[in-house]
Amino acid sequence: MAERNYRVLWVDDEIDLLRSHIIFLSERGYKVTPASNGEDAVALLRGEVFDMVLLDEMMTGKDGLSTLEEIREVNPYIPIVMVTKIEAEELMEEAFSRQVDDFLTKPVNPSQVLSACKRLLEGRQIREDRLGKEYVEEARRTEVLLSSPMSWRDWIDLHARLSDWDLEVAGSRDAGLRQMHRDQRKSCNMAFGKYVEAHYPEWLREEDPPPLSVDVVSEFLVPHLLSGGPTFFVVVDCLRLDHWLALEPLVGEYFSVDRRDYYSILPTATPYSRNAIFSGLLPAELARRYPGLWRKGEDDEHSRNRHEKALLEAQLKAMGVKLRRGLRYFKVTDIRSGEEVLRRLGSLRHFPLVVVVVNFLDILAHGRMESGILREITPDEDAFRSLVVSWFRHSTLFALLRNLSRMGVTVVLTTDHGCILATRSALVHGDRRTSTSLRYKYGNSLNADPRQTVMVRDPETYGLPRITPATNFLLAKEDYYFVYPTQFHEYQRFYRDSFQHGGISLEEMILPVVALKPK
Repeated sequence: MAERNYRVLWVDDEIDLLRSHIIFLSERGYKVTPASNGEDAVALLRGEVFDMVLLDEMMTGKDGLSTLEEIREVNPYIPIVMVTKIEAEELMEEAFSRQVDDFLTKPVNPSQVLSACKRLLEGRQIREDRLGKEYVEEARRTEVLLSSPMSWRDWIDLHARLSDWDLEVAGSRDAGLRQMHRDQRKSCNMAFGKYVEAHYPEWLREEDPPPLSVDVVSEFLVPHLLSGGPTFFVVVDCLRLDHWLALEPLVGEYFSVDRRDYYSILPTATPYSRNAIFSGLLPAELARRYPGLWRKGEDDEHSRNRHEKALLEAQLKAMGVKLRRGLRYFKVTDIRSGEEVLRRLGSLRHFPLVVVVVNFLDILAHGRMESGILREITPDEDAFRSLVVSWFRHSTLFALLRNLSRMGVTVVLTTDHGCILATRSALVHGDRRTSTSLRYKYGNSLNADPRQTVMVRDPETYGLPRITPATNFLLAKEDYYFVYPTQFHEYQRFYRDSFQHGGISLEEMILPVVALKPK
């Protein structure tokens, strides 16, 4: 870390008694300018540049709080440490309301002052240096882990650690560290794609399977229904684990949080994964039981998700779960539909199960692809996560959760799939009847590079419906997206750096399911 002589203005009406402290700081690279009263301090700040102010609270003439107010008028952002003889709570609240950054209580020793200076002036750089060293060690551990046989539990743990690091690294000014983390995620997704390709069919044969979409209701929701009391089941479409980790501190003010994780089925797309949650069935079985849901040609995200309430009721009935007053189901796609749920909370609290599907994040991810403005303000995954947090703070979903906490209602919150920032194009060959999604395809005689995709020649092995006798599926791995040879370069440019889902990646497949108990 490069040394810098920080300039500190120390304001105290007994400044002559602090010369040993000033010498101590000077020997450690801080240039301290003394001032014996508030007027001189404000005048110095108007004419010179300082990095920090140490401000005595009780001074003759202009007191510390009055001086603090004038300093903030001159420089609203300079760090200020107030030095006081008393620890009155009222004084601290008053000082904090005027944006003091820290407190020291007299008599102060030189080490306390040095600690405060380092914390405010060098703290970020010290944390960044520590972060870089810790990340190097974490990267080494990850490389060792990837070189050894891994279970689905290991992949959950690894993805959770990577997601924690997503948040840590996002705030770093070290571009090299951020790039190292992106490279680490790419390496992990490359290995994860190979792992899923090798083991996914085994999971469907129930050979040590992880919790899958089809298990969410039975494993994570039903236990709360059986314990009595009202339960809200909230499904937020396209919510990644790192998104949830960024939202959890906000939710944690109102609920105790118990997070588990599960795997989305493939493809990681709404018609497949969300129907699997509500029905408890894999797509192949769902198509057999409800052929009307899988009419040929219906390839949009929502045409196959019109019957979620009926599917959930059938699943609960098959498990022998009886709800005294039945369940209520709402789909929230905009502010108006969210406000409708809020207006009805008084009556809804008396139902044993209320289901709320929130579609906004999926809409946001797709809207970003079409909007130059959204792309400009969310150029990468860190920025998109920040936008998700901003939306949530002001959303009807957060308002709903706060109200449910006050009402003492338990919430089970999850998602149907995540998304990934697609940065590399994969050339796909197929006929005109091939589906249009960018991370998965189904059709006849599809073909693509096996290094970039998983070819599913027998859909039944992946629990998928065989729409025609020649149907096969393609699933994109890592961060690839499908582009046809026709107008290849045009579509490659249009879809590059767009958020997509339906394929095989940690971000799309390993998902949070959270039990929220009101505090």
